[in-house]
Amino acid sequence: MTDDDLDLMLGVLPPHIRDALPLAGDVTLLIEVVLDLGRRPEARYPGHAAYLNDASVTREDIQYVSSRVGLFTRDNRAGIERTLHRISAIRNRLGEIVGLTCRVGRAIYGTVDIIRDVVESGKGTLLMGKPGTGKTTLLREAARVLADDLEKRVIVVDTSNEIAGDGDVPHPGIGRARRMQVPEPEFQHAVMIEAVENHMPEVVVIDEIGTAQEALAARTIAERGVQLIATVHGNTLENLMLNPTLSDLVGGIQPVTLSDEEARRRGTQKTVLERKTPPTFDVLIEIQQRDRLAIYHDVADAVDSMLRGYIPGTEVRERAEGGEVRVTRPEEEESFSYASSGERDSRGSKRRTERSNKTLRIFPYALNRERLARAIEDMKVRAVIVGDLKESDVLLTSKAHARRPSQKLREAQTLGIEVRAVRSNTSGQMKNFLREHFHANSSSSDKEAAMQEVEQGVNEAVETHRPVELSPQPNHIRRLQHIYVERSGLRSESKGREPMRSVIIYPRR
Repeated sequence: MTDDDLDLMLGVLPPHIRDALPLAGDVTLLIEVVLDLGRRPEARYPGHAAYLNDASVTREDIQYVSSRVGLFTRDNRAGIERTLHRISAIRNRLGEIVGLTCRVGRAIYGTVDIIRDVVESGKGTLLMGKPGTGKTTLLREAARVLADDLEKRVIVVDTSNEIAGDGDVPHPGIGRARRMQVPEPEFQHAVMIEAVENHMPEVVVIDEIGTAQEALAARTIAERGVQLIATVHGNTLENLMLNPTLSDLVGGIQPVTLSDEEARRRGTQKTVLERKTPPTFDVLIEIQQRDRLAIYHDVADAVDSMLRGYIPGTEVRERAEGGEVRVTRPEEEESFSYASSGERDSRGSKRRTERSNKTLRIFPYALNRERLARAIEDMKVRAVIVGDLKESDVLLTSKAHARRPSQKLREAQTLGIEVRAVRSNTSGQMKNFLREHFHANSSSSDKEAAMQEVEQGVNEAVETHRPVELSPQPNHIRRLQHIYVERSGLRSESKGREPMRSVIIYPRR
């Protein structure tokens, strides 16, 4: 069920703009109306935008809207009383309003069902995701469920009035939860502490923790035994760990110098990264899409795993069109590979994958299985992910971890399994590997011709003392050409864009 009070939003717009909205698209899907001085008014919908008429926005139009909404605070935001709509202002250097973003706010009931068990567990929960993925909607629903269904004492610290709406009376979307407004954004941390000290809540709900003071206030609240549900800037747990301002929310990161004996026991360098303190939040949820979430049920364990060189599994939840929630349990953790630079034993060189006629069985090592699975699906190639190294055709790892020896890499070499590395743990690099592998069906004659060309190119560069550009080739053939050039004592590089990327050979200086 959706409650959007759309008529109240349309009522603050100038009549000639309001009347043009039905002609631009489905008003029930409207995201926002943008009014910039001297430009045509624009309506934005999911996936597209449309101009409302040919007349430019005037100062009178902006004044018409400004006079019908609440007061603009120092963060240049205003609202419409007892609604979730938000009007944000753009000002010139003199402080005059020259632009407005009139964003439609909707209370969507039932969205919290996808994480209801997490919310009701009593654990501190942190939500991460891009703007527009529904973080605030989930917070609002969490506050309502905890206050109404579980009858807990819930306080919403509402800095921008997005959770409970504008005005002194909060929007019914938060149920029986109480709301504390924040006079200025920089005072959010103080109001967070005030909420705990003065009103004895069992749950505190906060939107957008963004400063070190707010992170410290969140830790103070959690240490007092109050359940904390909040959102934070960022997309992934890894991003948050690297954020110097907010990393304390997941325990913080610090370098630690080990003794020689401990470093040998761990098989690491003497200086390693470790978690400083217990995380402020027990659970972290990455909102990948509006109806797709990845959940770390134990933040401390996940952070420790990452720092030790492991990729922790996540539980993925997706809401289907019919409302059914599909849950994918986390895969077993995979440890990082510390392979040598790619030496193969005699058996490894004999066991090459037959690319054209069989399904490629990949054992991912230090790579995210979900990204690899999506890459395989997107590329529509005959490849599967296996969990047993002995069943694989190739061990795929990252180059960053392919420079140091490890037991798993030695095992792969012993079994004669091909080891391949990608530059980074991203879906783009995984797709490049798949594209290269399955494109490598080119005949041996093509490869022989390319190698004959590089041989001739090396001779020409030596004789003429000029750079020689070879014919465009796929990535796997260019790699062979680079190796040949390097062994000939010359330098080379690839230039151009795929599929016309080619090797250039440079003479000795």
